[in-house]
Amino acid sequence: MKILIAEDDRISRLFLQDFMQDYGQCDVAVDGKETLDLYLESVREGKPYDLLCLDIMMPKIDGLKVLRVIRGLEEQSGTGQEEHLKIIMMTALAEVNYVKEAFDLGCDAYASKPIDTDKVEEVMRNIGLLPGGAEAGQEAASEGSDEAAEQETAPKGDEAPRSEKE
Repeated sequence: MKILIAEDDRISRLFLQDFMQDYGQCDVAVDGKETLDLYLESVREGKPYDLLCLDIMMPKIDGLKVLRVIRGLEEQSGTGQEEHLKIIMMTALAEVNYVKEAFDLGCDAYASKPIDTDKVEEVMRNIGLLPGGAEAGQEAASEGSDEAAEQETAPKGDEAPRSEKE
């Protein structure tokens, strides 16, 4: 798996890189501009990323704008839902509106900081990046209502990562 970690905080970036390297090759970006540059380079080279761990609050270009640009480029190129870059938004913000906007823009999941590695693994299974979760997650998503989907975007007490397919 090819992973891009977009995180401006050095400690969080090193933690995520150390954790995610067990799942594949990791590249890091420290701001939104570098994130888009690395993303575009990977697509141009025909070696796109499988996963983007994207911080919402970053310098130069924030994570929501990066998400909007990536999904727009995928739409222009005709990338289907199954082939699109899986994006987990990482946030220390407890603001429901940011999380809701991220889902509206097409993120696959979110994770609240501090990051719980067990929950991130669960989310990766639910979005089909790790074995053992995608099928069950798709069934739950197809049976869910708009109200249930709305609740998935709203952070709760201890803020576990969520995905649209949970």
